[in-house]
Amino acid sequence: MSNLKDVEIKYLEDRNQFNDNFRLRIHRSLSWLKMAEEAKDLDTQFIALWIAFNAAYARELDDIRDRAIFNEFLLRICSFDKDHTIYDIVWKKFSQSIRLLLDNKFVFQPFWDFHNGKISEKAYLVAEVKERERFLSSLEKQKTERILDVMFSRLYTLRNQIIHGGATYQSSVNREQLRDGCNILSLLIPAMLQIMMENHSEIDWGKPFYPVVN
Repeated sequence: MSNLKDVEIKYLEDRNQFNDNFRLRIHRSLSWLKMAEEAKDLDTQFIALWIAFNAAYARELDDIRDRAIFNEFLLRICSFDKDHTIYDIVWKKFSQSIRLLLDNKFVFQPFWDFHNGKISEKAYLVAEVKERERFLSSLEKQKTERILDVMFSRLYTLRNQIIHGGATYQSSVNREQLRDGCNILSLLIPAMLQIMMENHSEIDWGKPFYPVVN
């Protein structure tokens, strides 16, 4: 299972083989992973981890398609996960944390859509049942990419709460989901970078946002 130090070593050893766009993508992601590792609080750690994730997958497309792009990225990562690294993290290391995260209504967007008057309570409850059925089906069939899709939709809601000012810094009400989110991302993202580097020439990983311009 990849840790941050191993991934940094691989990057330094192999970076001359990478094209400029790919090298910049990995370099930026690693820089934010290191910040997350040094963070003294969960809020800062989660923000740094999400930026590291963004640096790994983001491409020059409008924000409206952001979710679609990172879902496509997750599918790519799973398809290249020949050593079952992501599989082991999801099913062996953090199965309980992932279950707790998925059971937490406060990171389920339809819950907030209901409380903000965007949808009815019935629509929220139907969405909750469908999501649970989807999750249980994915567990039964061991479909890692589907579990990641459901899990990252929860993490994306948590991300929106923090980035868009919907949470208090070091609040006591969201520690559980932040702790689970940080634990999961801190293992998943280095593993994703490792898989990307091992398959850097297999596909075009895209041009990063805001390339370095002299």
